[in-house]
Amino acid sequence: MNIWIVVAIIVVVLGFIVGNIMLLDQTAKEKLPKPSKDNNKNFDDDDWGKK
Repeated sequence: MNIWIVVAIIVVVLGFIVGNIMLLDQTAKEKLPKPSKDNNKNFDDDDWGKK
């Protein structure tokens, strides 16, 4: 097998792993939005039987 093919495969795999680790690190730093007091204010139970 050609040595350049092996090197290219190793570089692609390492790039994929490092990219995923960087993405996990970035998403871990983000804050989650606080939920509002009434998340279901537009939900109406009476509409289930009318449809």
